[in-house]
Amino acid sequence: MNPKEILITKVKEKGGWVNAHAHLDRAYTLTKQNFKYAYYSIKQKWYLVDDMKRLATIDDIYMRMEKALEYFLIQGTQALCTFIDVDEIIEDRALKAAEQLRNNYGDYIHIRFANQVLKGVLDKTAKYWFDKSIEFVDIIGGLPSKDSGKEQEHLDILLETAKNHKKYVHVHVDQLNINNEKETEQLAKKTIEYGMQGKVAAIHSISLAAHDKTYRDKTYNLINKADLMVISCPIAWIDHKRSEQLTPSHNSITPVDEMITKGIVVAFGTDNICDIYKPFSDGNLWLELRVMLEACHYYDINNLVKIATENGLKVLGIKID
Repeated sequence: MNPKEILITKVKEKGGWVNAHAHLDRAYTLTKQNFKYAYYSIKQKWYLVDDMKRLATIDDIYMRMEKALEYFLIQGTQALCTFIDVDEIIEDRALKAAEQLRNNYGDYIHIRFANQVLKGVLDKTAKYWFDKSIEFVDIIGGLPSKDSGKEQEHLDILLETAKNHKKYVHVHVDQLNINNEKETEQLAKKTIEYGMQGKVAAIHSISLAAHDKTYRDKTYNLINKADLMVISCPIAWIDHKRSEQLTPSHNSITPVDEMITKGIVVAFGTDNICDIYKPFSDGNLWLELRVMLEACHYYDINNLVKIATENGLKVLGIKID
C-alpha cells in the first residue's frame, strides 16, 4: 500500500488541490538584505515588509504573483485564494496587479482575492484603503490583533461590511500559540451576532491547541453553532518558538484532528512563500498536507482529501458542478 499515491490520486479525481490561503503578492521577495528579518516576530514583520512594498511596482507584484500561480497550476491546483496587501504603503498597486492576474488566468483556475489589512481597519487612513478594496475583492480579510485592544470593533467592521456586500470573511486569528488568546471564540460569537453562519473562516487558530480540553471542546461547540470554517497553514506555524509557558502538550498547528471529529469544516493553505515570513517555503501543496497529517497524527485519507479539495471550495464559496 502506498498511502501518498492513493491520496494524490483521489485529489486529482476531485479536480485537484485547493489552496485556501496564500499571500502571492509577497512571494519571492526574500533577498540577502532582508533574510535576517526571518528571525523577527510576526508583529515586527508586519512593519518590516513596508520597504519592499513601498518600492514595488505593479509589474513587480504581478510577476511575483504569476510565478507563484504558475507553480500551483503545475501541481494541478483547481482553486486558490490569495490575500493582497491594501494600505497606504502599497496603495492600490497590488489590487491592479491582482486584476491583471484574474484577467489572464481566470479561465484556467478559480482565483479568489481577499484584502490583507496589515494596518488594521480602525485608523482613518487604514479604513480608507480597506473601503477602496471592497468592490474588487471576493472575500473580506481581517487581522484583529493589529487593532489590539479593539478587536471587537475590528470584527464589527469586517462582518458588517461583508454582510452589506454579500461576501465571505476570512480572519487571521489565534496566531501566537498561547492560551490567553481567544480570538477564534470571539470570531465565532461575532459570526452568530451578524447572522453570517457558513460564510466566515478562521485562518490558523493555532492557540486553540494551547488551551485545556474543556475550553477546546467548548470552543468547538461554539464553532459548530456559528458554522465557522477553519483554514490551517501547517508549515507557516510549525516553526513556532518554544516558550516556558505551561500548556497542554501540543504541536504549534491547528488542531485539525480534533476539529474533524467534531464535524468542523477544515481546509488548508500555503500562506507565505519565500519571503521574510517563510524563507524556505516553496508552496508545495503535498508537503503542506504532509506536515499537517504528521503533526496532527491524522491519517484518514478520505478526510485529508476533503481538506485538500472540497472543503477548500466550500471555504472559498466556490460551487463546481
